[in-house]
Amino acid sequence: MKVLALNSSSRTGDVSKTEIILGDLLQGMREAGAEVEVVELRRKKIRYCIGCFTCWTKTPGVCLHKDDMTREIFPKYRDSDLVVLATPLFHYTVNAIMKTFIERTLPIALPFFEKQGEATRHPYRHKAPHVVVLSVAGFPEESVFDALKFYARFLFRDHLAAEIYRTSSEMFLHSTGSRKVSEVREALIQGGRELVGSMKISPETLKRIHKPITTFEEMAPLGNLMWQTCIDEGVTLGEAQQKKIIPRPDSIENFLMLMRFAFKARKAGDTKMAVQFNFSGQAAGECYFIVENGTFRTGVGKLDHPDLIIDSPFEVWMDIMTQKADGQKLFMEQKYSAQGDITVLMRFKDLFGN
Repeated sequence: MKVLALNSSSRTGDVSKTEIILGDLLQGMREAGAEVEVVELRRKKIRYCIGCFTCWTKTPGVCLHKDDMTREIFPKYRDSDLVVLATPLFHYTVNAIMKTFIERTLPIALPFFEKQGEATRHPYRHKAPHVVVLSVAGFPEESVFDALKFYARFLFRDHLAAEIYRTSSEMFLHSTGSRKVSEVREALIQGGRELVGSMKISPETLKRIHKPITTFEEMAPLGNLMWQTCIDEGVTLGEAQQKKIIPRPDSIENFLMLMRFAFKARKAGDTKMAVQFNFSGQAAGECYFIVENGTFRTGVGKLDHPDLIIDSPFEVWMDIMTQKADGQKLFMEQKYSAQGDITVLMRFKDLFGN
């Protein structure tokens, strides 16, 4: 099988959720023996369709524009068995680069009218490839893709091989140790294998791919904290991700939430620890966390027998947590105190670090 994957994300590498999800799907395709080529649309010169219909009359099947679309991408599109259209969700549909590409596929159609079911359509000039539509969004509800689903199904009809719509996509950047994220990524690889084998993804695998991994109640406070940190630091979200800026909690509840999010269960092993925090200053109060058998629990209040007790001004500990200050240096300067098993403190970086 000849597969062409078109990625319209303007980002790349470990800050592109589209690229991460697409990469897993393509891994499965390659494992199943497909010949896969990836084209990054952001690197190509693709002019807008101007609706002149030259490709229908004066030069049938050939666009007026002499750009990367005409010379390179359209011939590859036309000759592929399967095309994956990978796009971030922009204003509830494909982004502008992907829409431009789609409009420039007009030469594959003939100008004549025919009836297909209840709809008037233009017949294909060439055999059209089957299509997979893949998109990602940060929102936790799959309904955010409803407009894109309608568009994809109306446009590609019986050539639509599969649809992959991945919610809570930010989790794929920051929760690499999450069991839920790992299960989705394994399902994406399996979906790629199935597409090569049968030109479809089984309902069972699609259910695993689309499985919710977070809720509004879990996502929104953390997202709001990250956006506020970007505003305070004067950086874009992309710059914050590249610099690995950690959101700064402004309350004990947000502190515990961020700790739960950052916890790396796979690195915990058989670790057992109970840590008590006694905060003064900006957000005075008591809280704790317990690590046991790979699980992580938090709470507000006091533990009876913690392994470690940390007494600190809230602002000081947040400076340490967000890497604005050196924890060891502040400890030596007695800006905070730690009582109990100090080796527990030394494990924080392994269990919660980037």
